[in-house]
Amino acid sequence: MIQFESLACYQDVIHFVTTRFGGVSLPPYDSLNLGFGTQDNPSHVLENRRLLSQSINVSLESFVVGKQVHGDCVAAVTEKDRSKGAFEYETALDATDAIITDVPGICLMVLLADCVPILFHDPVGRVVAAAHAGWKGTVKLIVKKVIEAMRDSYGCRPSDILAGIGPSIGPCCCEVGAEVIPQFEAGLVDERGHLDLWEANRRQLLEADVRSIEVAGVCTRCNADRFFSERATPGTGRFGAGIMLAGG
Repeated sequence: MIQFESLACYQDVIHFVTTRFGGVSLPPYDSLNLGFGTQDNPSHVLENRRLLSQSINVSLESFVVGKQVHGDCVAAVTEKDRSKGAFEYETALDATDAIITDVPGICLMVLLADCVPILFHDPVGRVVAAAHAGWKGTVKLIVKKVIEAMRDSYGCRPSDILAGIGPSIGPCCCEVGAEVIPQFEAGLVDERGHLDLWEANRRQLLEADVRSIEVAGVCTRCNADRFFSERATPGTGRFGAGIMLAGG
């Protein structure tokens, strides 16, 4: 797995972005597929999640996952939500692409295979969040809505928040159709019809007054040997990006 340098500085936060290595799933899900929503053997996915939980020393019971629908719903997670979506798809938070919490000991995780993972940490207010942003979620301003939810639910100040934009399809490979291009600001789609989702989400963060933004700059399609990529291999697995306040 990989980490953001800016978030790794805080000992009271555990975070990760997994690679596709170290699991038990068979091709095309080889090998650390964390997504129950795929056609992989559910017992393999569960074992992969157990392996992840062991590697970060966080119980799988502490994980919370949403049913991602490329929307803009932001769910504020409380103690009663602990374990939702951790052991099976059915119990995951309905139609949820971003999750926020101030509860220590709850690990928020989103699942990816080209879409953009964004992790958030407010070290002052002690709040964390994780978001899944494909082009549809980006158009719906999901990142700005996460910041608004952190402010409205927990009193966070945007200028205190740190954000990490993780591995996802890069502007080198994110070719979009003509119907998508008008939905983005000038300069985000080049002459080849390639969309820069990293920059689109970075701009949203800046507009929301987030000042600490780290961009991994790793294209999942170019690095499909390290990360799952739907563009490279349709019907493949999912890697995870997660964050948790230590304790609890």
